[in-house]
Amino acid sequence: MSSSALEVRPLTGALGAEIFGVDLSKNLSSELIQEIRNNFLQYSVIFFRDQDLTPEQHLNFSKMFGPLVINPVYGNVDGYPEIMPVIKNEKDKYNIGDTWHSDMSYMSEPPLGSILYAREVPQVGGDTLWTNMYMAYEFLPTPLRNALDELNAVHSDSFLTSRIEERNAGRSTKLVADPNRAELRATHPVIRTHDETKKRALYVNYPFTYSFEGMSREESLPLLNQLYAHATKPEFSCRFRWQKGSIAFWDNRCTMHYACNDYQGHRRVMNRTTIAGPKPE
Repeated sequence: MSSSALEVRPLTGALGAEIFGVDLSKNLSSELIQEIRNNFLQYSVIFFRDQDLTPEQHLNFSKMFGPLVINPVYGNVDGYPEIMPVIKNEKDKYNIGDTWHSDMSYMSEPPLGSILYAREVPQVGGDTLWTNMYMAYEFLPTPLRNALDELNAVHSDSFLTSRIEERNAGRSTKLVADPNRAELRATHPVIRTHDETKKRALYVNYPFTYSFEGMSREESLPLLNQLYAHATKPEFSCRFRWQKGSIAFWDNRCTMHYACNDYQGHRRVMNRTTIAGPKPE
């Protein structure tokens, strides 16, 4: 027990904890919000069960941790521009998030974190995995870690936006089709320092890291692929089985996540908010 109010149950030795004893639909005290934030920083992803939130309550809870950002490439829930629907219908072949990634790293100021709320889930399947990028950095060979400390990487949204028709054809969560929108591209350190914990974390991800700065994509891919394989080792990860009313709140600065697409013929409906973050350093 971390206090008289909250019960915290770590999920694995790497990251993740379930938190019990709080109703997120209520107005929470500043002390309780700070305690939730402390657990968020300690475990990098935290989970809540049996929550019943309206869109307004989802937004209110999210705003306790910072201003919200609107996803620049996906649509939003009608009437709620700051809520992104994450939906896979029975006839959909594909979901979104089915690669290891950190949300929106192609932005110059990528998100601090995201809060995903399960409204409808299949009886089995649709789990999400997270991996600890602090550990990915810590367990790199020392010469490689030192070399990466000096590198920056270019991140781009072209993985999504160059294939809009193809991706939208098999998914209910649609990319915004705007032929006039420019590519989103940003350059970040390969090893970033978390602005709150001050810990170092590997900061590259498969869909959005395009290349190392000053190198072509072809020159960059062998090492990038090595880093992706290293970062997603099972011993760095946790896995969460969703139930209706579950919430996951993860730190995009020091984790990647992966949405399993193993529930063909079943419907899964989630709502996601995204909290603004700082420029990586």
